[in-house]
Amino acid sequence: MTGTTDRHPAPRTAGLVIHAAARYDFLVWLFTLGRERALRETILGFANLKAGETVLDVGCGTGSLAIGAKRQVGSTGAVYGIDASPEMLARASRKAAKTGLEIIFRNGAAQALPFADGQFDAVLSTLMLHHLPRTARQQCAGEMRRVLKPGGRALVVDFGGSAGQDKGLLAHLHRHGHVKLGDIVALLGDAGLTIVDSGAVGFRNLQFVRASVPA
Repeated sequence: MTGTTDRHPAPRTAGLVIHAAARYDFLVWLFTLGRERALRETILGFANLKAGETVLDVGCGTGSLAIGAKRQVGSTGAVYGIDASPEMLARASRKAAKTGLEIIFRNGAAQALPFADGQFDAVLSTLMLHHLPRTARQQCAGEMRRVLKPGGRALVVDFGGSAGQDKGLLAHLHRHGHVKLGDIVALLGDAGLTIVDSGAVGFRNLQFVRASVPA
């Protein structure tokens, strides 16, 4: 069973909103050379999710990472996905329904997360931050910190190299640029998170930063 709890239009966002959901999945397949599942498992490995945890996927897109997260936290855990694109959420809900997993998808902006303070054990953001301008990135980082529990953790994964390195269709995945690793570290640090570690994901030019909330 899956549910989309908020079908109202999302708050205005300064970032890029992707509406071509099926095309996006195709581009991800191209970018990963058909190894999307392996990449997703690598990313979730950085998150170190545990059974029973409550997880939020910010900029969840078509729901693949949220589905993987739900498999890891199990029936005693809960996974929420939020995205500013109704089309992305519709596809995510259909994909989750096929798996029989219960995931709550909501329409909203990363700069104003519609969740209570201290609600989540882990917050994930994958290939989303580069779509936001600088001020919106700062707001997003602050919101991620706000909704995390004491001792909770954040994982951000994004492009680290120049967008000009990829050509053709693949360039559409990060046509609005990239985010320097040091900039992500600074964003999360300024938001009050403690940086745990950071570095290369091990696939193309993807990088990760893992941070935590002081307990």
